Amino acid sequence: MIRAVFFDWFGTLARYDPPREEAESQALAGLGFDVPPEKIGPALAVADRQYFEENTRLSMRKRSREEQVRLYARLQQTVLESVGIDTKKHPDLLPKVLALMQEYTRRARFALYDDVTPTLRALQESRLVLGLLTNMDQDMAPLSRGLGIDGYIDFVVTSGEAGEDKPAPGIFLAALKKAAVLPAEAIHVGDQYGVDVIGARAVGVRPLLIDRDNLSPEVSDCPRLRRLTEVTDYLR
Repeated sequence: MIRAVFFDWFGTLARYDPPREEAESQALAGLGFDVPPEKIGPALAVADRQYFEENTRLSMRKRSREEQVRLYARLQQTVLESVGIDTKKHPDLLPKVLALMQEYTRRARFALYDDVTPTLRALQESRLVLGLLTNMDQDMAPLSRGLGIDGYIDFVVTSGEAGEDKPAPGIFLAALKKAAVLPAEAIHVGDQYGVDVIGARAVGVRPLLIDRDNLSPEVSDCPRLRRLTEVTDYLR
């Protein structure tokens, strides 16, 4: 019987506002490139996977500033080339887009997906323990409070608190301890297969992959949700 549900933060409960694909489309338009947001979204998903793979190999917190800058530039290059822009033909484009997107990230706020609050409310009404597990190393209380979900979330475990990032077991084990449940009594919902699914499964927690935009059709070894409200179908 499921007694607790854990959630990833970015890409699962929250996204940037305005959405990244819109911001990148506007940035490129200002530099003379017409690329619609719907084309940029899948490219960002590819870059996100690469980022999480790199973070799993070596945490960003353990890398030098120079290494981080090189990685972010490589990821931005992935986005540009994925939408058909040859960065070799436009050598000045990459640093300009990178600077614009870094400024966007500093200024952007978080917004909840529209299926989050109804899902959290339904799970709370079912008397489940709800936890937030994130690789973000910051106090999540102001964010949760500002978005109106602090009344639903029973606890938060960050990578800073656990001392390691997902998919390492520390965050998941800390969540199980706070929820006072066994691994088989918990579900973890996240948007990154290599981080959320692999990490949860390694400690015996059942993983659910949230894939709103159908970007991971190849995944067949765990449930793949198109809406967060589908979590309630897996509580037995």
